Amino acid sequence: MTEPLRGVGARLFVALQHIIPQHPLSALMYRLARVRWRPLKDLLIAIVLRLYRIDMAEAAESNARAYVHFNAFFTRALRPDVRPLDPDPLAVVSPVDGTISQSGRITAGRVIQAKGRDYSVEELLGGDSERARVFDGGTFVTIYLAPSDYHRIHMPLGGDLAWMHHIPGRLFSVNNVTADLVPRLFARNERVACRFETDVGAMAMVLVGAIFVGGIETVWAGEVTPARDGGRGSHAGTGVDSVRLERGAEMGRFNLGSTVILLFEPGRVRLDETLVPGRKVRLGQRLGRPAAASEQVET
Repeated sequence: MTEPLRGVGARLFVALQHIIPQHPLSALMYRLARVRWRPLKDLLIAIVLRLYRIDMAEAAESNARAYVHFNAFFTRALRPDVRPLDPDPLAVVSPVDGTISQSGRITAGRVIQAKGRDYSVEELLGGDSERARVFDGGTFVTIYLAPSDYHRIHMPLGGDLAWMHHIPGRLFSVNNVTADLVPRLFARNERVACRFETDVGAMAMVLVGAIFVGGIETVWAGEVTPARDGGRGSHAGTGVDSVRLERGAEMGRFNLGSTVILLFEPGRVRLDETLVPGRKVRLGQRLGRPAAASEQVET
């Protein structure tokens, strides 16, 4: 949405989301986004280009008509030179183009969603108290991706995959209006949670689904959602299936807009003070640095 909804309009927008068939509508969008019939896919692409003023000069393939379907266009690769990583090799970098929703400290196992609203890390990670305990007292960053943003997701730090978990759920919109009005939004929506072991300790990346987000993929597992069997999925990052990804490497992608939540262990990452709600960030831009040795704590 280009203009924020307010008052009654915002409440009606959220109320409508409670009653519409979220998953069937998203499944329809999934199919529509993969139609290869040229007149339709070119029309969809042209509409989005006009609505969101997307700069195709940044894309590896700048000809919008060259994409085989709308989803290929929407998840297009960028030219390698347009999103350089922060030159500080220790910097924790943004995994996406997007807007800071919230950032700060994880207090008593809870993360701020919006003013006056929070949710538990345990619920966010699928109800596993041991997985959540590692991050209590740590730091978090929540980044919202609008439809106009680049929709591939990259690594903030180099790391080894410890586990991946698909948690089914609702598909509310994840924009600011819904975040303000829907309790525990990010812990209720469908999501894919991944934990990586990095040089600064454990890092969780949670890819949150949303209405019309027709798929979440990772580079090691392929398409995780929509789940074909309707169930939960997991993937251990050990043995022959081990996954190592370096800082800046692609780790996944969304279809349409959604949200990425980063979690770090206590005392390991000092976030930049500039990460205030509403600030635009780009892939590769610095979010913070490892904490000084004197600030680090054992977990």
